[in-house]
Amino acid sequence: MQKKIFFLGFVLIMTGTLSLKAQYAREDSTYKRYFVGSTLFLLGNLAPTNPPGFAQINLGYRITGKDVISLELITWKHAWPLGINPFYDKSYGKPEEKYPGYIREYGVGLAYQRYFWKGLYVAVHAMPMWQTFKKENGDKLDNGFIIFNTNRVGYHIKLFKDRFFIEPSLGVAGRAFYTEMPKGFKEKDDKWPKYTPEPGLHFGVNF
Repeated sequence: MQKKIFFLGFVLIMTGTLSLKAQYAREDSTYKRYFVGSTLFLLGNLAPTNPPGFAQINLGYRITGKDVISLELITWKHAWPLGINPFYDKSYGKPEEKYPGYIREYGVGLAYQRYFWKGLYVAVHAMPMWQTFKKENGDKLDNGFIIFNTNRVGYHIKLFKDRFFIEPSLGVAGRAFYTEMPKGFKEKDDKWPKYTPEPGLHFGVNF
């Protein structure tokens, strides 16, 4: 269900906006330097089973017309290894691949975007995340720490005279560093890769 919600939203927005242009010229002093935004992954919270309790806010600043930095605040929980890609791997959601509980994660990250042709950009995200491992009943088992990285290629699309924007993208996301997981979690996680492809659709408000 989560996959269908995300994919439907992605297709509808893309088909409705592909004709629009977006670019921030280096010599243009009128573009809005600040923005606040989030991601369409929020729709996953509407899933009837295993909602991720996902929240994200991005606070950004355009250094120049081609260089952008942003601070990202994020939290989610997951009961399956992150290496199981929910968009194409049928193992996602299967009971035999589930952790003996779940992991709640909180992160504060930094992202850098570089435009290199009109609205086309590349981005690097680095996010330290603090983990809490919990049993099925919610009791705490242990703490952990990861550094979560995402590398993206996307396109920035201006909407409504540059008041709003969307950024469809494709990326590769995973853990560059992680502490050892508790018994039961580690055995499940070790079976899967630490990086996986990840589509994205960020949106925001400029000011």
